[in-house]
Amino acid sequence: MTKDRSFSAVMARKPEIMKSSVGIDYDIFESGRIAFDYERMMKETGYSLQEIEEIQKQTTVGNTPLYELNNITRLARKYSKPGKGARIFLKDEASNPSGSFKARRAATAVYHAQKLGYKGVIAATSGNYGAAVASQAAMRGLKCIIVQECYDSKGKGQPEIIEKARACEAYGAEVVQLSVGPELFYSFLLLLEDTGFFNASLYTPFGIAGVETLGYEISMQFREKEGRDPDAVVVTNAGGGNLTGTARGLIKAGALDTTVIGASVSLSGLHMASDEQFNKKSFTTGHTGFGIPFATWPDRSDVPRSAARPLRYMDRYLTVNQGSVFYMTELLAQVEGLERGPAGNTALAAAFVLAQEMDEDQIVVVQETEYTGAGKHINPQLTFAKENGIKILKGNPAQEVPGENIILPENPGMLCVEELDIEKTKKSYIRNCIKNSGVETVNREDLDFLVADTKSKEGFVRDALEELGVKVETEE
Repeated sequence: MTKDRSFSAVMARKPEIMKSSVGIDYDIFESGRIAFDYERMMKETGYSLQEIEEIQKQTTVGNTPLYELNNITRLARKYSKPGKGARIFLKDEASNPSGSFKARRAATAVYHAQKLGYKGVIAATSGNYGAAVASQAAMRGLKCIIVQECYDSKGKGQPEIIEKARACEAYGAEVVQLSVGPELFYSFLLLLEDTGFFNASLYTPFGIAGVETLGYEISMQFREKEGRDPDAVVVTNAGGGNLTGTARGLIKAGALDTTVIGASVSLSGLHMASDEQFNKKSFTTGHTGFGIPFATWPDRSDVPRSAARPLRYMDRYLTVNQGSVFYMTELLAQVEGLERGPAGNTALAAAFVLAQEMDEDQIVVVQETEYTGAGKHINPQLTFAKENGIKILKGNPAQEVPGENIILPENPGMLCVEELDIEKTKKSYIRNCIKNSGVETVNREDLDFLVADTKSKEGFVRDALEELGVKVETEE
């Protein structure tokens, strides 16, 4: 019997499609009205750190180099007060097979798909993950389909997304390019159902566990090189998996005193699902359009329960403007001789400013780089911005208005970051938990889960629930 392929019917079948395409019964991890057993899910459906290291070694993923950015550190100290200016290091993930840290996620997901007997993998992504999945699928002899949100309604595609499509096709993947809107997820579900392929989601336990090796390596490399762990690790944050996996790896290494800082490009005021605004942004990932929504509601992803839960691990959250990231991309190339793509340079721009408030004997590490390419380069990005009515200016980056202009700082001392109110973000997450579950009271299990999922104290969560008019059940 032919299944109904209407939008509403396919969306109604989402749970069964997801279950068959991921091979995880998420229901067994549900516990309270809000809570679910996150650590049990990670343990029972993932792999140990040692197993992942072996899996990644099979396809030459990981063990990437660590560089000290001596010239950029010296430059930061020129704008620091005496005694300030932490040493800046960079973990060069561009040396992975597909040119980004996403190879770590993809290696585990594709290995798992092959282990379960799937003939192919599908991923819905406009970013580096598509190239990573395509690369790993090619190595393991699996078919691969990448679904991209690429164009606006006029058929205009962003240079960076088109570049990533080219990379996916180079690895032998079939790329399905769609326009902005709800058709992406609908088409993704249909492809999963029609092909019976594995859902190589960014948000499964396999994918997140794959990034744990990155955090673990950072700690091990610093202990060998410096005899201690870094003081701070800055992570470009979008859907939260990068930060979650890195932080979990640091914890597994015992680096409990290392501060974990998220960094995103500020695209405040732009709506990511807006056709009119789709090409008004010059960054396709690593921005607040993903970072804020996924932090405040991780389970909006393409699996029932996301393994990426950044607020569990984030100590601070910083944003930088688009112009500062473009500036830092050029600075890295011209001062350190490293030409890398824009995503990791988001964290580098934040780290450059952050280093100036830290002591000079402290260490801050930028946790990743990515490859650069024709569409990722500064020139096509800025040219595309101009074609879409964005003014390119030099001046004070703090005055940048996303969707209207891109302001390049006049000198390195003008780079600035904005500290987001992380407590406000945590309260937004708690509010979304209540809204999406429809509960009026929570029990002890829910309370403990919310404390863990926001890395906060019980009193903070109780106060947030009280503001929402939600009661905590009295313990017997």
